Amino acid sequence: MGRRCAFVRLGGCNLSCRWCDTPYTWDWTGTADSGVAYDPRQELTPMPWAEVLRKLLDYDVPLIVISGGEPLSQQRRMLPLIRELTAAGRQIEIETNGTVVPRDDLVSLGVRFNVSPKLAHSGDPESRRLVPEALRALAAVPGTAFKFVCRNTGDLDEVASAVERYGTEPVWIMPEGQLPAEVGRHLADLGDEVVARGWNLTTRLHVAVWGDRRGV
Repeated sequence: MGRRCAFVRLGGCNLSCRWCDTPYTWDWTGTADSGVAYDPRQELTPMPWAEVLRKLLDYDVPLIVISGGEPLSQQRRMLPLIRELTAAGRQIEIETNGTVVPRDDLVSLGVRFNVSPKLAHSGDPESRRLVPEALRALAAVPGTAFKFVCRNTGDLDEVASAVERYGTEPVWIMPEGQLPAEVGRHLADLGDEVVARGWNLTTRLHVAVWGDRRGV
């Protein structure tokens, strides 16, 4: 959090979290709490990976974050881009919901995985949002971190269950919310108990700075 980086945001997701803060990447029917049905023809821009590479290198930042949607649904297509970025000295972090097993050739490129398994309040059934094979495979990759979005201390028992079953460590707890007041309220509710459990606590810096304003 707070590092200079460039984002690649891919479209499409295999989950449908009610509180998703990027529903424009996947919600074509108005499933999320926003109730807005987005048009993929307006939201998604097909682009050759070589053009994406050029744009990212032009930013001249040390870190590239690949997010979504669910980027591991397109991991084979990402390989040429990631190879060239790493060859150019860029660090790569992939944000994933933890439901897709990473390819060996992707792992071998030294990417870092920021995994955000979803809890019951996301609205998706457990069989879709917690995939044991994928979580264990990601936990085995050096440098992986697991970030759980929580609203209150009751959510932390769900996190503890996931850690026990799938080895999803190290644990980071992030408060849910798209407005500074929401994030602050949840952060205050969670703080003491997260510390007591020996986990890491983080906020949402972009919300503190820009609120729910969408980037360009």
